[in-house]
Amino acid sequence: MTIVKYRTLIFIITGILLAGAIGAIATYGLPLGIDFTGGTAMQISYPEGRPALADVQAQIAKVSLGVVSVRESGNDAITIHSRTMTPEEHLAVLAALSEKAKPTELSYSSVGPTFGTQFAAKALWALVAVALSIALFIAFAFRKVSRPVPSWIYGLTVIVILVHDLIVPAGFYAVLAHMTGADVDVLFVTALLALLGYSVNDTIIVFDRVREHLATNERTNSKESFEVTVGKSISETLTRSINTSLTVVLALLALVFYGATATRDFALVMLVGVIAGTYSSVLVAAPLLIPLSRWYTKK
Repeated sequence: MTIVKYRTLIFIITGILLAGAIGAIATYGLPLGIDFTGGTAMQISYPEGRPALADVQAQIAKVSLGVVSVRESGNDAITIHSRTMTPEEHLAVLAALSEKAKPTELSYSSVGPTFGTQFAAKALWALVAVALSIALFIAFAFRKVSRPVPSWIYGLTVIVILVHDLIVPAGFYAVLAHMTGADVDVLFVTALLALLGYSVNDTIIVFDRVREHLATNERTNSKESFEVTVGKSISETLTRSINTSLTVVLALLALVFYGATATRDFALVMLVGVIAGTYSSVLVAAPLLIPLSRWYTKK
């Protein structure tokens, strides 16, 4: 009942978190990687010490590639983004970089601009389709629960929570990308899709307990208020939600500290998303039903 009692304060904190995440996205943006824009990405390591980025730019300028982006990556590496290179241009860039140092190429990938545009559109549609499918399924599953709120309000609440659970890790990634030079790639989209399923799993557990209590109250002709029912449902599922999320968080922490560099950003986005999803499922989703029920009843 404590969570329900202080729901207004929780809603204010949630609003501040959302405002911060949206502000980060608006300020720093989400730089699209070559998976979306097309082009070539190279990651070069300098074991003996990374030169100044201006020197690297000057070396690459010897190869006619047009606009080239050079960013720091970790302690001793750089990431080079350019238009799609030919095999000859790729070798020429490596030769130019090797004139004054002994770099090591860690990765090289090239994507055509047409494929990048198609992938960006499909990724956006995938996120929208998953969110709508989840909301429709929940509305259908709760179709027999009509008081004090109809089933579609449960689906609407889930959409609101899913938006929260996408914006918070996206805002975190905007800050991370600004600080480290990371890009939005296919792993970032994969993390968001995984978070959609994970977040709704926690939310549906609480909602299902609310549905069970509402059905029991109707059978026994109980006059228990909806606020009490929601508070009781949260208390009964709280331990389960925290324990489940804790096991996932521990696994993601292992990936962050001991996993491969290629999956570190993915693990960080998942980590922030899991924490945000647990927070919203326990503290926001079910309490949000109370003002919605009052609005619907009054209407």
